Amino acid sequence: MAVEVKMPFLGESIQGGVLGKWLKSKGDRVEPGDALGEIETEKITSEIYAEVAGSFTPLVEPGTKVEIGQVVAQIEESPGPGDGENRPSRPPAASAQRLPPMVEARPVPVEAPGAAEARREASAALPVAPEPAPPFRPSGGGRVLREEEWQGFAPAQKESPEEPGASPKPPHRKPMSPIRLKIAERLLSAHRNTAHLTTFNEADLTAVKDLRERFGERFEKRHGVRLGFMAFFVRAVVEALRQVPQVGAQIDGTDLVYPGRYDIGIAVSTDRGLIVPVLRDAEEKSFAEIERSIREFAERAKSGKLTLPELDGGLFTITNGGVFGSLLSTPILNPPQSAILGMHAIQDRPVAVRGSVEIRPMMYLALTYDHRVIDGREAVTFLTQVKSFLEHPGIVLLDL
Repeated sequence: MAVEVKMPFLGESIQGGVLGKWLKSKGDRVEPGDALGEIETEKITSEIYAEVAGSFTPLVEPGTKVEIGQVVAQIEESPGPGDGENRPSRPPAASAQRLPPMVEARPVPVEAPGAAEARREASAALPVAPEPAPPFRPSGGGRVLREEEWQGFAPAQKESPEEPGASPKPPHRKPMSPIRLKIAERLLSAHRNTAHLTTFNEADLTAVKDLRERFGERFEKRHGVRLGFMAFFVRAVVEALRQVPQVGAQIDGTDLVYPGRYDIGIAVSTDRGLIVPVLRDAEEKSFAEIERSIREFAERAKSGKLTLPELDGGLFTITNGGVFGSLLSTPILNPPQSAILGMHAIQDRPVAVRGSVEIRPMMYLALTYDHRVIDGREAVTFLTQVKSFLEHPGIVLLDL
């Protein structure tokens, strides 16, 4: 009995997707729960799973658009281990394999001692005929122009002729994935529909680096996760949002909505594009919980295991271009959010500290915000609060 495999329901906002690839081939034996293929939608990449055991047959080619409920494959149900028709045949036994014919070995002539050295000395003693110089005719009426002084003695560079009949390679075309198309749509919408502006500052990360160096090993042994920079930035953003709640407001029609929870989006880069899973109730999480959640987000994002609820909502977004070496950039808003913070590479730079010049680990910070919601004073104050926490984290952590 053939059982149909249909495009699953993935969420109210998703009407369909593209069949990315099949994970099983025609005739493969599958069991309940086996992943059969990947469906790429505008938000996530999800897998289709087998519900019965049997022989698998795909009905849709990779790259095809499919709708919710559409039949994409079928499984010929068979509860047994299979009849073995599709099993790969065993290779012949080693004793039955035919060995290649023996190749006749011929002796290699050996030179007498000193023969190679004598041959090199004789070769070096032979005169080398100089190559004929190309004819040189000055173009300045018998005078050699300055630009011709070198050209007259330099050998002419011959351009390598193109091979006869060679034609340029045609450009390689690849359709954009639904996720890439959705990213492009949202970025263009953010530029057209928001009054975006970016303000900059820089933070001295000496205190943060000192805490990581002094307690990083103990932190990892106790909590099983490394103490990174992102936990400090998440806490810095939460504290700054408490001081300047306008930065977390969102436009809804003619109203401004102030969410009551500090749900912080963490931008994660994958081979399918940039996605932003949301860290819920960040104000209630410890440093270890924040670092553990971010690590899980990154691992599941790269394997396509994130779910829609983990990507919805969010009060504010943090993106870290510094991991790719970016020194300074202007991040783009993630609507309906009104602001986004960009982290950048840490560089040792000379700075003035109490009247003297010192080398400090510095990071540029960029806050892009919607000027319809946030005034310049509020944006600058928010970014200054983030900088203050990063440079003096003990004040907040000790509740001083």
